[in-house]
Amino acid sequence: MAEVGENAQFKANLGFAAKVIGLVGATVWIYATIEKRISAMEMDLHRIHTEVGQNNEFRIKWPRGELGALPDDAEQNMRLNFMEKQVEKNTNEIDALQK
Repeated sequence: MAEVGENAQFKANLGFAAKVIGLVGATVWIYATIEKRISAMEMDLHRIHTEVGQNNEFRIKWPRGELGALPDDAEQNMRLNFMEKQVEKNTNEIDALQK
């Protein structure tokens, strides 16, 4: 068997080495691209599940009034209460005039 020493020579085909380096580089780039796309899809799927859950909760609780009311609803309720009191007052005055 030949011994490896200071005078040993190594012969390599530069074209083959360039192809191997190119193949390894392309493989790493393709793997990184696929991994990035899979991660993005998983994140989108997680967001969708979260949004659907929040929408489902909102859909159930909003009509029941468990999540509050719009400011416009509060103003409308105040106006309705005022009108009910006014109608009741007018009804009482009409009843008093009829007696």
